[in-house]
Amino acid sequence: MQLIRRAEGFTLIEVMMSIAIFAIGILAVAGLHYWTTRNNTTGEVMTQATMLARAQIETLKQQADVAPLATGTVVDPGNPIDANGDPGGIFTRQWTVTDPFGGGYTANLRQVQVTVSWSRVGQNRSVVMTSIVRGRS
Repeated sequence: MQLIRRAEGFTLIEVMMSIAIFAIGILAVAGLHYWTTRNNTTGEVMTQATMLARAQIETLKQQADVAPLATGTVVDPGNPIDANGDPGGIFTRQWTVTDPFGGGYTANLRQVQVTVSWSRVGQNRSVVMTSIVRGRS
């Protein structure tokens, strides 16, 4: 008696379905990679802007007497600036000095609000940081 062997393997439909499922998985991973990279870049730029705002507030805090600071808005003369505060970047920085307490006992106190703005991928963004400064006296 002779055994009859059946030819076994995958049909064309099974192979095509496997390729389709694999392709969907690869596309999902590629999309995840794209969004992760984009969010990391956005976070890095946001951190740079925050550090620029903080650096300006620290510069104003280092003054011995903040009472003579003119109240109003000052635009950074180096605009646009880069992440180090040097001219030629994507950031614009300005700060507003106010006397929120009206002098008197608090004559050496000023409120400083620093705004760092930038535009990326067609979106305008900004970081605003506010602090009360009194100088080093």
